[in-house]
Amino acid sequence: MADRTPSSRYTPPSMGTLGEIAKPTFITVAPEDTLGEVAEKMSARNVGAVVVRDFGRLVGILTERDMLRAMAARVHTSEARVRQWMTEDPVTAPPEMTLEDASQVMLEHGFRHLPVVDGPDVLGIVSLRRVTAALRPVPD
Repeated sequence: MADRTPSSRYTPPSMGTLGEIAKPTFITVAPEDTLGEVAEKMSARNVGAVVVRDFGRLVGILTERDMLRAMAARVHTSEARVRQWMTEDPVTAPPEMTLEDASQVMLEHGFRHLPVVDGPDVLGIVSLRRVTAALRPVPD
């Protein structure tokens, strides 16, 4: 009969962390940039969110949803500034946060992009799509 006691060699599967999936190729913009300038950058790189820094410090995040709010308000993208439409002091996460915890944070707060930071340094932005894709088991 097979022994059904857990093996001391068994290791649970890795939970995965944000540091493993955060890409350092994010876009950084300034609060005084125009929405039009930022929209061009976002479209060219096919990204849904950008980091807003002022004097090197993270002060906000500007997402597709923020841009949509601005368009609904009928602003002129050549005149409207990032600072008027960005989400100030965004929720951030450390690189060691698990993918499960990150998806829970995003779902609870109702947003799709999460800056990954290590102290004052922004390491990247992860999307809910990227996090959930990384959580899916890889077929054998």
